Amino acid sequence: MVRVVVTGVGVVTPVGNTVADMWDAVVNGHSGVGPITHFDASGFATRIAAEVKDFTPTPYMTRKEVRRTDPLAHFAVAAAGQAIEDAGLESFAGLNRRRVGVLIGAGIGGMRTMIAQHDEMLARGPQCIKPYFIPAIIANIPGAMVAIKHDFSGPNFAVTAACATGNHAIGEALSLIRRGVADVMVCGSAEAGIVPLGIGGFCALRALSTYNDNPKGACRPFDRTRNGFVMGEGAGVLVLESLEHAERRGARIYAELAGCGMSSDAYHIVAPDPEGKGAARAMRLAMEDAQVTPEEIDYINAHGTGTRLNDPIETMAIKHVLGDVAYKVPVSSTKPVTGHLLGAASAVEAVITLMTMHHGILPPTINLNDPDPECDLDYVPLVARPAKVKVAMSNAFGFGGHNATLIFRRL
Repeated sequence: MVRVVVTGVGVVTPVGNTVADMWDAVVNGHSGVGPITHFDASGFATRIAAEVKDFTPTPYMTRKEVRRTDPLAHFAVAAAGQAIEDAGLESFAGLNRRRVGVLIGAGIGGMRTMIAQHDEMLARGPQCIKPYFIPAIIANIPGAMVAIKHDFSGPNFAVTAACATGNHAIGEALSLIRRGVADVMVCGSAEAGIVPLGIGGFCALRALSTYNDNPKGACRPFDRTRNGFVMGEGAGVLVLESLEHAERRGARIYAELAGCGMSSDAYHIVAPDPEGKGAARAMRLAMEDAQVTPEEIDYINAHGTGTRLNDPIETMAIKHVLGDVAYKVPVSSTKPVTGHLLGAASAVEAVITLMTMHHGILPPTINLNDPDPECDLDYVPLVARPAKVKVAMSNAFGFGGHNATLIFRRL
């Protein structure tokens, strides 16, 4: 089987628009959650979110491109640009751009543009709709823009799997390289859904935290007092290559992407399988693909949303898969720092998992002050911890019962 490695990473997040800045915030537990500023949220049950800050897309896009596209694309193009630079792809004279693909997904699409143009049409009529409205909202355009900007003419498409989109995109990119369809894949996901309709919709589902008076302490995975997730936005992108291709050009390698497992709960459109069977199956499949045993898992980056249902069910699923070993494996959720980036969440968390391995530091689960008795694993509470991580797992589960797990291994 073709071995696949990660040679570049890039992010745009609520706690930093570079990998270094984001990692510093994650390790030190500096949350990016605060009052919503994108719109007046005073009438909403939830008035907090994790918004991207101090971000300027123009280093990565022209002003015309920015005007014609949604923040969804701005985030994705910026994160991809960072990852491509980090991997040193553009400086490799022997790069066959016909064998470089792009697979960047989104959970929803260009919501800010959709809402703004809908309001404009109602106010002024259909003649005011901008010519680039449609390409601004469809989920495949961020990846298309990355390919156009870098002249990558390999496979190019998008996947959508709710909050598991990032891991599905990375897993599909892994498959394309293994099949010999591409030598290099630029892959990940983006989301920009902090708009009135997005916040309002999740409020209607009662999925969001309502700790409005304590934004930075609002997301509380595995805590007895948790009452929902906090929405975020941003993008995460990885550069994957066959090991042979990476070694041939002398690339710096973060880790091997050793396995991916995907499954469906086939249970409910918003609630996870109460027995965690789908989540457990995704983890098992990833471990089988990577050919690793429970005893070899050194760290798990959990989906860890801070909702009443997800946290104990994910805990149960980890126990089903790892057995007694589960109590020895450190698990953490980084969503209290970054917020839940919806479609972009697992791609950003894949980058965090790689940084965990690269730096030898386990990120903490902040805000875990009153552990839920049903959540009884080692969640690295409150403070980061040094550790040597050779094999790491990253989980992602989404509405519709979509599950995807990645396994990374140090070479």
